[in-house]
Amino acid sequence: MGWTSSSPAYRYSYTVGPPTVHRTSTSRTEVLHLSIAYLVLTFDIMLLLGGPYFFTGPVLVYLAIGASAALTGFVAHEMAHKVVAQMSGYWAEFRLSPFGLVLSVITAAVGFLFAAPGATMIGGMGSVRDWGRTSLAGPMTNFAFALAFTGAAAALTASVTLAYAAGTVLFIGFINTWFATFNMIPVGPLDGAKVFRWSRTTWAVCFVAFAALAGSLGYFVYVAGVTSF
Repeated sequence: MGWTSSSPAYRYSYTVGPPTVHRTSTSRTEVLHLSIAYLVLTFDIMLLLGGPYFFTGPVLVYLAIGASAALTGFVAHEMAHKVVAQMSGYWAEFRLSPFGLVLSVITAAVGFLFAAPGATMIGGMGSVRDWGRTSLAGPMTNFAFALAFTGAAAALTASVTLAYAAGTVLFIGFINTWFATFNMIPVGPLDGAKVFRWSRTTWAVCFVAFAALAGSLGYFVYVAGVTSF
């Protein structure tokens, strides 16, 4: 997800202004916010895997899967927004949403992850094109990871000793496609709204591709039952 602020004081509004930086940088505040959101999302995915009593199952396996899925599905997504925005000359840092974090835990506990743990704040961006490209960077990163995990799962099935891990890898790929597809919904502050405003053709092609892969991986992971945990 991507928002905007008029300055590093974080006054949230859609404002315009000149670019401010041309390098990637961070702050202690961003690292703290990103770390907290990452840990909570890792916990959320562990809840998805094992339910409220996940601690009675293979906790270390759940932890490894949750950490990997949250790292690629969430952290890489937000950092893609940040890097593209900053390299285009804008201030950009992630800020968590306490309400979003609580909501993610509640939904994960009932078997459905509504992940809105925060957003990358961007200052001074007034170009529709810049907004579109920056917003698309996150979902495209998820899509790239999903394709990589799908390929890895296909390779694992060719090995007798490693085939059992294919479902686990597909699950991580599915989480990435879920993040990509959800964020491309063209409403409110979601990435899809800005991409749609920039280029409806780009939005349509990407949304269909993301949703198709999400549906395919979801089928194999949940319906066909290929998971190994």
